[in-house]
Amino acid sequence: MGPRLLLLFIVGDILGTGVYALTGQVAAEVGGAAWLPFLVAFIVATLTAFSYLELVTKYPQAAGAALYVHKAFGVHFFTFIVAFAVMCSGITSASTASRAFAANLATGIEWEASNSEIMLMALAFMALVMAINLRGVSESVKANVVLTLVELSGLLIVIIIGVYAISGGDADFSRVTAFDTPDDKNVFLAVTTATSLAFFAMVGFEDSVNMAEECHEPHRIFPKMMLTGLGITGTIYILVSICAVALVPVGTLAASDTPLVEVVKAGAPDFPMDKILPFISMFAVANSALINMMMASRLLYGMSKQGVIPTSLSKVHAKNRTPWAAILFTTVLAFGLIAYVSNASDDAIAVLGGTTALLLLGVFAVVNVAVLVLRHDRVEHSHFRTHTAIAVAGALSCLYLVTPLSGRDGEQYQVAGILLAIGLLLSVPIYLHRRAQGEDLEITNPEDIPPHDLR
Repeated sequence: MGPRLLLLFIVGDILGTGVYALTGQVAAEVGGAAWLPFLVAFIVATLTAFSYLELVTKYPQAAGAALYVHKAFGVHFFTFIVAFAVMCSGITSASTASRAFAANLATGIEWEASNSEIMLMALAFMALVMAINLRGVSESVKANVVLTLVELSGLLIVIIIGVYAISGGDADFSRVTAFDTPDDKNVFLAVTTATSLAFFAMVGFEDSVNMAEECHEPHRIFPKMMLTGLGITGTIYILVSICAVALVPVGTLAASDTPLVEVVKAGAPDFPMDKILPFISMFAVANSALINMMMASRLLYGMSKQGVIPTSLSKVHAKNRTPWAAILFTTVLAFGLIAYVSNASDDAIAVLGGTTALLLLGVFAVVNVAVLVLRHDRVEHSHFRTHTAIAVAGALSCLYLVTPLSGRDGEQYQVAGILLAIGLLLSVPIYLHRRAQGEDLEITNPEDIPPHDLR
């Protein structure tokens, strides 16, 4: 891969469900200043990206966080928990995308669907993802470029319409600087609460480390392309959020599962853009769901092959050579998540998206510490090196956004806790058996765990 293809890959990894589905929920926390949480999320993501850049150029292998944690701490069970948390983040992200897909489909066909009907459509879509996954889908990097361009087109439509409406005097630009926080939160807490949601839109940059082995001179081109990709997506998100609050009242954005459709309706009422955008959004979130479920099933398969969870989950289809047992297991988890959150929460998309950010922020905090621990490990080739202060700031900011001090919704901890408890239930019998045999629960070779993202 050359630098241009790598840049498009990174941008495509980050773009997706978050900004299409959660802009309204972010605005509900801070009012018109919805751009600020996206800016803070961009800064936190960039701090962590510096640590990933040091690690990926130092160890250019496709195992991501599991490899770094294993090298830094050498605690096999800790490595397993990190790998399982990454897997769970794929399932929660795909579940978020499924809800968003259903909401955009209902909007696109002008159907006033109830919450139960949206849930059933999301479950049907997840079943379709499972069927495709079982057949075996291997997306090339060039296919990912096409998908990236389609996802990007929807956001550019929003920005162009927004700029046109603002320049024509059809927008209330004063809302962009207006804070309107919930009564029980001060401005700082409202911003951190919104950031814990907005961070879902920034995740994906960490997946690109799995392409290090496909790049020429990764130590030279990877840092520039990753930081450029983060800058491009951060700028797009900030422009989209500014256009959204300038054109649409915050209450309308917050009440909609398809907030960007409301933006194009308000900005271009005489053009059929509001008829087109739901289908572009469906395409974007459908791609996110498929990729994340592929990642989750392959990661679970890898852990099963390592023997740290039941080996029955490593069964492979004789004809298609797909890990059917892991695919079925992860799909059942996604079904349960969609049904549980849809019935337990008034805002399923925000809970599922926030849980994805929660899980990955925990992983990022550990990676930021790992980069400092691994400073003693010298390698012969040259590599990127981040400043110690940046890694410390990344660890502290990620850790803060994980804690309840950030104002994070308690439902997200419940969902994350249930998922990690399932991981413990899977691993404990294996651990006890191997301990009785004088062995240890061991991920012997994290490089053998399939990549975090198969794109």
